[in-house]
Amino acid sequence: MIKSISYSQGEIIKNILELHSKSGKIDCDPTYSKGCFYKETGIEEPEYKFDINPQIEGVVKCNAEKLPLSDCSLNTIIFDPPFLATTGGSLNKVDNSNVINKRFGVYQNELALFRFYENAMKEFYRILKPDGILIFKCQDKVSSGKQYFSHCFIYNTAIDLGFYPIDFFVLLSKNRITAKWQQNQKHARKYHSYFWVLKKCNNKTLYSEFTADQ
Repeated sequence: MIKSISYSQGEIIKNILELHSKSGKIDCDPTYSKGCFYKETGIEEPEYKFDINPQIEGVVKCNAEKLPLSDCSLNTIIFDPPFLATTGGSLNKVDNSNVINKRFGVYQNELALFRFYENAMKEFYRILKPDGILIFKCQDKVSSGKQYFSHCFIYNTAIDLGFYPIDFFVLLSKNRITAKWQQNQKHARKYHSYFWVLKKCNNKTLYSEFTADQ
């Protein structure tokens, strides 16, 4: 039985491919980084590997918002973008402050981050074949006392662009990195992230069209 929750992202990705990918493999990873999705997981390396700042050999330098790929050419894309935004001065310090942002990359503000998400999703929609799928890893966050539910923004944007949210997985974490300054807690600490499975469709799916009596 395939469940919607797991402590292993490798297990989640393999389950997504089994359920939803026609080819059973990932064709493109536009934010490849060091390839953690594929190391000791049994998941086949994608044919196309890109990153804005390649860290290993074989990865092509490229922005996910503009990829050198043809229209309607791929079956499956996996996307694991940055999820943080800050202009904090601690980013420039050579110490253990803002360790999460330094490790995963950061945008100047949430508007810029979400604009990147939308532009990248438009590009993926162009590249994917009809009924192709986008696997989008994301995480919510709290910043300056405000909740940012990124998975909701991605859901709404996906529908607007013509994707159908076909599945949703939750990756649980037993431990999380916490910065020393994050002591004045006002919201529940996030011990999970998400994997959206978005299917490219010709017709937009608007859940507002459905009512309880239908």
